[in-house]
Amino acid sequence: MNKKINDELKKYEDIIDLPRHVSPKRPQMPVADRAAQFAPFAAVVGHESAIKEAARLTDEKRDLDEMEKTIINDRLREIDERLPNAVEVEITYFQTDALKEGGKYLVKPGTVKKIDVYQREVQLVDGTNIPIEDLLRVTLV
Repeated sequence: MNKKINDELKKYEDIIDLPRHVSPKRPQMPVADRAAQFAPFAAVVGHESAIKEAARLTDEKRDLDEMEKTIINDRLREIDERLPNAVEVEITYFQTDALKEGGKYLVKPGTVKKIDVYQREVQLVDGTNIPIEDLLRVTLV
């Protein structure tokens, strides 16, 4: 192995100890710029984020049967009768994904401020507005 290395070094014996060439016409590149030449780069801008987005999973929105819709409507009516007193609830609802088809189910605890029948949403004290058609479950706490 050492013999092989020595043979390779002998090929360049005449130039190996010469000083590095410095051009008299062109200025030397700063070290920071030279280092930037070897920095990693994304060949296709946005490709990695597109792959991550495609791999991200979403859920389909469930269609509720009539019985489930009736239970939710009864619960909303019960909450509306208790207002303006504080009504603590835990709401499971579907949140549509902004970037791709589908979404995810979230569970949100909170205090109901108002049930807006015109906007068709449940308004919580913390400012969250949940569309009634996205409700999956409403539980009184």
